[in-house]
Amino acid sequence: MQKIDKCPKSKVNAVNCTCTYFSCPRHGLCCECMHYHRLRDEIPACYFSPEEEKTYNRSIEFYCQRRS
Repeated sequence: MQKIDKCPKSKVNAVNCTCTYFSCPRHGLCCECMHYHRLRDEIPACYFSPEEEKTYNRSIEFYCQRRS
């Protein structure tokens, strides 16, 4: 059984997830996604506009720069 099958919200999360990297093993697993990006000093895709998200730049610096 995959991790996504163990999360009761994974299907709803996957539908609402704005990340376009669909082959990501964390797609639909918000808590895993947050943890993954936090360890890398990054921000998940859901914090970015669709245009920003397509750059795949998840850095905090990029996020702050776009909001200044």
